Amino acid sequence: MDWLAWHEGYADPTTRNAQRLKVVQAHIRAVLDRVEAPTVRVVSFCSGSGADLLPVLAEHPARQRVRARLVESNPELAERARETARERGLDGVEVVTGDASTTDAFVGAVPADLVLVCGVFGNIPDADVERTVRALPQFCARGATVIWTRHREEPDLTPAIHEWLSQSGFARRAFDSSGVGGYAVGSHELVDEPTRLRPGVHLFTFTRDR
Repeated sequence: MDWLAWHEGYADPTTRNAQRLKVVQAHIRAVLDRVEAPTVRVVSFCSGSGADLLPVLAEHPARQRVRARLVESNPELAERARETARERGLDGVEVVTGDASTTDAFVGAVPADLVLVCGVFGNIPDADVERTVRALPQFCARGATVIWTRHREEPDLTPAIHEWLSQSGFARRAFDSSGVGGYAVGSHELVDEPTRLRPGVHLFTFTRDR
């Protein structure tokens, strides 16, 4: 998969990914609006160029309180994110060129108040989606929000994702979708107690191209 070309698709506002991005950004903005902690911790799985978080953060009053770790395996995309963070004066943003599928990539950055799992669940096997969802409390602070995305092509996995999140201690706060065959964006709050991060755990493997 040419991930650079895939990310270029966001530049076309008519694409599904570009439309989904606006929804994700709205959910991120809503979380930043309501979290009042002196330090707001954010982690992002497979963050690409940071197009979901960084533009929102650059214009948000909470920008100075945010400490974020973005993990992206593609060196060029990771460098784009670093450049954006530097250009916009986002000193609290750390971009790691690394493997977000392993819990080790997030040691020292969690528990987080906002966990972004965008562009992941549509590219990994269903069993890995379930494994990752059930591990999410390890990345969360008390009351944290997880924002996730998934396409709704058949078979539509989003009902199962909702169920796995509920079983893992999360409550649904928002769910936006363009309909069957389109995109879905979910926002879930951890209402149970968070759990300690287990280092050295592999969660998923990218195998699909959508």
